[in-house]
Amino acid sequence: MDVNVSVVAVDAGNSKTDVALIGSDGTVLASARGGGFQPPVVGVGAALDGLGAVLERAVAALDGPPGPLGHVSACLANADLPVEEAELAAALAERGWGTSVEVRNDTFAILRAGVDEPRGVAVVCGAGINCVGMTPDGRTARFPAIGRMSGDWGGGAGLAEEALWFAARAEDGRGEPTELVRALPAHFGLGSVYALIEALHRGAVGPGRRHEMTPVLFATAAAGDPVAAGLVKRQAHEVVAMASVALDRLELLEEEVPVLLGGSVLAARHPQLNDRIEALLAARAPKAEVRVVAQPPVLGAALLGLDRTGAAPEAHRRLRAQYV
Repeated sequence: MDVNVSVVAVDAGNSKTDVALIGSDGTVLASARGGGFQPPVVGVGAALDGLGAVLERAVAALDGPPGPLGHVSACLANADLPVEEAELAAALAERGWGTSVEVRNDTFAILRAGVDEPRGVAVVCGAGINCVGMTPDGRTARFPAIGRMSGDWGGGAGLAEEALWFAARAEDGRGEPTELVRALPAHFGLGSVYALIEALHRGAVGPGRRHEMTPVLFATAAAGDPVAAGLVKRQAHEVVAMASVALDRLELLEEEVPVLLGGSVLAARHPQLNDRIEALLAARAPKAEVRVVAQPPVLGAALLGLDRTGAAPEAHRRLRAQYV
């Protein structure tokens, strides 16, 4: 007997891709994991080929031959603008993987994973920073979130860059003193910021290691360094600014509503950052409930798929119970 897959849930981030095949009753029938989804780097065709390989492994793991696959609910990194979501949805539809396709930015998966209904705001602070909000009537709030040109500040990569900027200026005399002068190069076994700059510039320290400076920044801030602490405080203000604007656009500033925190920087639960976010947001949205999302984003993609297919509430509850 064929296995009926109602929802093909895809959460594709920069570093990993998760695919889950969901039955109409919310049962997870099979799943698979693969590499990251980076169309700007490899091109849309190659990126979708990578998704297809993960989907094939998930289908192969089904307990029997599959019938026609149902709705594809894909939450994708690098789908930052609605026009990009539409382009990727069209490209996915051409692959014929399911009966229908919906593409959203991957931040929506984190939001939906953390709420029992599609209502709330999520701020993701990983390599970059992004924020989305949604309500059950279909309204959304979002930002372009494509870097400095769209007004963004921070995220892991941005914090690392800022930390090195302050350290460089402190070492050569252009800026104020900071313990980052010692802590950043020491992390890489180097004796000076100049040596670290040279190593980064010439490739002795690869670009993939730049993110390691972010935990050093937080540790230096926790030890009391004013410059490092100032960067952490600014990140808190940026998170709250995005969340507050999203809440205001959705007319939720005065409502009891979840504000979810996700991504590696916020999931690390640095007290100087997360506690300050809660305090600042309490002044802007006093009824908001701030919490870190613990559930995997692919759950959110799957729940969005069940929303779209009109699944019963029991299916939503059964699905969520499998990701506890």
